[in-house]
Amino acid sequence: MKVYKFGGASVRSAEGIRNIVSIVSRVNEPLFMVVSAMGKTTNAMEEVLEHFMKANREAAFEKLAEVETYHAGIVQELFGDSPEGQQAMKPLFDEIKAAITNGVGDDYDRWYDRLVSYGELFSTKVVSAYLQKTGVDNRWLDMRGLIVTDSNFREANVKMEESQKQLMKVADFSDAKVYIGQGFIGANIKGDPTTLGREGSDYTAAVVGNLLDAESVSIWKDVPGILNADPRIFKDTVHIPELTYLDAVELAYSGAQIIHPKTIKPLENKNIPLYVRPFGSPDEAGSVIKAEVQNPVDVPVYILRKNQVLVTIRPRDFSFVLEESLSKAFTVMSKHRLKISLIQSSAISISVCVDNNRYLAGALDELGNDFKVNYNEKLELLTIRSVNDKMADETTAGRTILLSQRTRRSARFLMKEE
Repeated sequence: MKVYKFGGASVRSAEGIRNIVSIVSRVNEPLFMVVSAMGKTTNAMEEVLEHFMKANREAAFEKLAEVETYHAGIVQELFGDSPEGQQAMKPLFDEIKAAITNGVGDDYDRWYDRLVSYGELFSTKVVSAYLQKTGVDNRWLDMRGLIVTDSNFREANVKMEESQKQLMKVADFSDAKVYIGQGFIGANIKGDPTTLGREGSDYTAAVVGNLLDAESVSIWKDVPGILNADPRIFKDTVHIPELTYLDAVELAYSGAQIIHPKTIKPLENKNIPLYVRPFGSPDEAGSVIKAEVQNPVDVPVYILRKNQVLVTIRPRDFSFVLEESLSKAFTVMSKHRLKISLIQSSAISISVCVDNNRYLAGALDELGNDFKVNYNEKLELLTIRSVNDKMADETTAGRTILLSQRTRRSARFLMKEE
């Protein structure tokens, strides 16, 4: 069997969903589909959540109405006056309206997972109904009952053994050739909805592939495959036809947006190849990530990570940065979910580059109890693999560099945003 994952760009329009049907119809093997929320629905649902947390139900319902109208427009294009699409959507919108009406915004992370996760439920209901309408028999699955996680809301960790038991109960392909489930979401053992981290649908596809022993996992995107840089930022990008698991992990850790950082491990553990394929040109090969490749990457790779913050801490008593201080600092950062992408230390200070997220202020406050803290916002972290001096100079010319690091293969530059 195969696993196909379709991202938000693939399902953002009626045309995109028709293209999914075209792609799926050509698959002869059993298929498990993982589908993301439509377009920018996750962003919109985050706005619904923000209003709800501020007890502004009127604004929350107004934003939710925009989400409903957007989905209704796609349903109208796909189904016309036929009721299947609307019948699939209405119970979900009724559920979330009841939750907003009766709920109290007392825990942001928990409510995030409860409300924002509906984006994937909306999209999969529509896709499943349209597949059925066009003659592709399928079974819709609620992944909140199948992907079992811990209770680390917003960044839940999958319990693989428990998830496999649940998934294999319902996805044995005895009653359908095609199953369709949501990316990004799961639930803890109590049944509370959880999410796997932003852009976590790739990870869901990898987990499903691992648990069901898939022959391959394919992620369908609006790019020709894996490129050596983001074409929206860099000119003259080059297609990379194949990567090793190790290369892919390093790129993901550095901030490459092509795959979710957690995606590789479940696939590498069972030697399952991961294909990144162009949604608009399904006959093209795209790129593959696997254990061994014939042609190693021989072009420079550029990864730009935006919205970064440089945090520097020093002991208040001017003492050396001893292991005890380091342990305390990193414990605070972990507690506040700071994503560290670069570290540099001296005798009396340590600097880290982190994503600018909603937890940063709390982390800075707590670090300030034991350390002197300075920080710089609005930064970009540029990573260049297979770098040389000329390339580094050309790429960073005219930029204000706050911190740089070089190794044998790579260079990293933390710079002010342009």
